[in-house]
Amino acid sequence: MNIKYLLPAATLIFLSCNNPSSVKRTNYQWPVGVQAPVAKKIDTALVAHGDTRHDEYYWMNAFFKKGPKSDEVVKYLTEENNYLDTMMSGTKKLQEDLFAEMKGRIQEKDESVPAYQNGYFYYSRTEEGKQYFKYCRKKGSLDAPEEILLDADKMAEGHGYFSARGFSISPDNKLMAFGVDTVSRRQYVILVKNLETGELLVDQITNTGGTAVWANDNKTFFYTYNNPETLLSEKIQRHVLGKPVTDDKVVYQEKDPSNYIGVGKTRSRKYITIYSGGTLSSEIRLLNADNPDGEFALFQPRMKEVLYNVDHWGDRFLVTTNWNARNFKLMETPELKTGSEHWKDVIPHREHVLLEGVTVFKDFWVITEREEGLLKIRVRDMTTGNEHYLDFGEPAYAAYVGDNREYESGTLRYNYTSLTTPNSVYDYDMKAKTKQLKKEQVVLGGFDKNEYVTERVYATARDGVKVPVSIVYKKGFKKDGGSPLLLYGYGSYGASMDASFSSSRLSLLNRGFVYAIAHIRGGQEMGRQWYEDGKMMKKNNTFNDFIDCGRYLIDQQYTAKGHLYAQGGSAGGLLMGAVTNMAPDLWNGVIAQVPFVDVVTTMSDVSIPLTTNEFDEWGNPITNQEQYLYMKSYSPYDNVEKKDYPNLLVLTGLHDSQVQYFEPAKWVARLRAMKTDDHLLLLKTNMKAGHGGASGRFDYLKDVALEYAFLMALEGIPE
Repeated sequence: MNIKYLLPAATLIFLSCNNPSSVKRTNYQWPVGVQAPVAKKIDTALVAHGDTRHDEYYWMNAFFKKGPKSDEVVKYLTEENNYLDTMMSGTKKLQEDLFAEMKGRIQEKDESVPAYQNGYFYYSRTEEGKQYFKYCRKKGSLDAPEEILLDADKMAEGHGYFSARGFSISPDNKLMAFGVDTVSRRQYVILVKNLETGELLVDQITNTGGTAVWANDNKTFFYTYNNPETLLSEKIQRHVLGKPVTDDKVVYQEKDPSNYIGVGKTRSRKYITIYSGGTLSSEIRLLNADNPDGEFALFQPRMKEVLYNVDHWGDRFLVTTNWNARNFKLMETPELKTGSEHWKDVIPHREHVLLEGVTVFKDFWVITEREEGLLKIRVRDMTTGNEHYLDFGEPAYAAYVGDNREYESGTLRYNYTSLTTPNSVYDYDMKAKTKQLKKEQVVLGGFDKNEYVTERVYATARDGVKVPVSIVYKKGFKKDGGSPLLLYGYGSYGASMDASFSSSRLSLLNRGFVYAIAHIRGGQEMGRQWYEDGKMMKKNNTFNDFIDCGRYLIDQQYTAKGHLYAQGGSAGGLLMGAVTNMAPDLWNGVIAQVPFVDVVTTMSDVSIPLTTNEFDEWGNPITNQEQYLYMKSYSPYDNVEKKDYPNLLVLTGLHDSQVQYFEPAKWVARLRAMKTDDHLLLLKTNMKAGHGGASGRFDYLKDVALEYAFLMALEGIPE
């Protein structure tokens, strides 16, 4: 298809200014006569439950089985990248300016707030011009000499992608285990460093989750082993330093492929824990950390549709569970009597308050709750029985329990942010009820939070449900329908999209964009029911909510038709695909990042990473005809039609382990073959990255610059 799309003139801001309604935009003319790539078609019939779907691009799935670098697929993806570069060539200077602008807000030489653990202060720091970080510690005092434990800048040299995680220090402070991924498939190699000599030990363990949990003997640790093909977390294994990895003993093997598993340690440091859980049920196993050769004991066998998690406190265990409690409750049980028949309520179930979790200290419990879509932190003094809530004082915000490594401490570290407040770290004296700001993210370039306004409104969905929407814009904005608006959404897995700060987002706000987050069903902002009403056979609520939020924002004149944009990634990319099918004329442009769009085919292929883990989220189209047909009814790829679609920018990664690259590639190919408009359709594949995009702290901004340039070109390039 030849792209011959010329944007109409309009009047909007595109310069940083105090009055967002005072500067006019200019037209941007896309290159004309450029031939878009055409993917070959090979019809493949996919039959299930007596129903036949025809997939003319299924050959891309087949090539994936041969390896993600198959020549024919790479050739097609490269052609799409070249096409994108050509179509966006007129924005090259804008992208460069945006990248420099966003990078310029970052304080390049920076340091995290040190966290105290077992006699040492641990922190990471970054250096001028460096993409990664150095992980460091100081003994006893912040005035002590610095030890550089890991130089990620040096380790990343020569790699197109680099990730280090799971820094785990042995109880005697002499060893550090950590995970490294240089491919972006989230398959980590665990390495162990002698912190006294600086040498890496010979112990190297592949195909892991990247985190090691030390026993108290300083020579044994436990880790999660992942299947190298499906990437499923299948086993918990025990490794003893100095012994061959082939001798590692499997201490737990998960038989249910729909469960994720992991290993951890209680805050009291007394027990090693193994967690096995899916969407609907879970179970815990325990081992005394002083006895690493012992057998893990089952805390409570999994119960149908019951989730539970535990932590150890004093002479008892605390159990957070949804057992007869949709929004979860807190229970307790004696240390030596862990079966559910011994559990007793401590914080009963509440109909309108979601209990998200409890962080235990020796003398305090810190209870995280969610009410009316907002997080709340409650502190209970266990020496007196008194309790109180922290006060945050903004209409929309995010507050989380932070890096609290010391069980004995009386100080709570928490993180706070909002759409106008940069990420901030506080230390809170739980006895004195006083807080100290330890650090607020530095935003260079003259940022003033008072120049921005945040709102929280409620859109009424078509079934009468009130859906929260968080909004931010620059002062001077007029609610007259004259401004462009970017609406973000996710709405899956019970993941709550809280209102947090982004320094790169300022580049949109300063050019007159309004930014909004739709807290749609499928997330958990409004409680567990909010999640349950947006999954499985109620998934269409997620899509309807997002569309209705968009219409509400137009009705309330935050924007106008022709200036509304949408963005989402991964499961939020599924959202983007669905809403472009269901309401294509509502959006002027859509950004779909690593989108999960070929739902039926992916959920029917158990060889694809993570499929079996997610049957309880989406359904099982292999065994259940009703779920198959419902899934087919909304799957973006299966519902592409001959009609007009909005402008689309689609981004993926060749090594993506969560949403394989062929899903967005096939979706774009089918859209291009069937759509009846001349709107822009672009696919960008990062050939060196996976689900999370580029790994460096600056490189990812190039994709953000591309996304913003796409939006700005649709609205008009700044003069």
